[in-house]
Amino acid sequence: MLTFIGMEALSWLMHKYLFHGPLWFIHKTHHQKRSGWFELNDVFSVLFAAIALGLMYAGRQTFGAGFWIGLGISLYGISYFIFHDWFIHNRFKAFKSNNRYLSAIRRAHKAHHKSMHKKPAEGLGLWWVSKKYFRKTQQ
Repeated sequence: MLTFIGMEALSWLMHKYLFHGPLWFIHKTHHQKRSGWFELNDVFSVLFAAIALGLMYAGRQTFGAGFWIGLGISLYGISYFIFHDWFIHNRFKAFKSNNRYLSAIRRAHKAHHKSMHKKPAEGLGLWWVSKKYFRKTQQ
C-alpha cells in the first residue's frame, strides 16, 4: 500500500519534471491526437512494468521488500491503465461514471491536456486531485 501511495507522488514528480521537461519529446505524443492504438508515450508504461516485474521476480522466493514494491508498482500501473487509459481517455469504450471524485479526476486531466505544449502543466497526478476540480454535479 505504501508503494502504491508513493507511486502517486513519484508519478507527479516525474510527470512535472521529466515528462514535461527533458522527456517531453516522448510524452508530447500523449498530448496529440492518437492515430492508432499506441503512442510513443506508452514506452513509459512498458518501462515501469519491466521494473515492477523484475522486482517481483527477484523477490519471488523470499517475498522480501523488492517483491512487495514490485507488486505495489504493478497495482498502481493497473489502476493507471483502468482509470487513465480506459476511463479518462476512452481507449476502450467501457464505462461512464457521475461519481464526484472520478469526475474531478477527469476534469483535472482535461485541464492538463488543454495545453499541447510542455509548459504550463497542471493536474499532473492521477489519484490526487486539487479541490478546484470538484464541483457539484448537475442534478
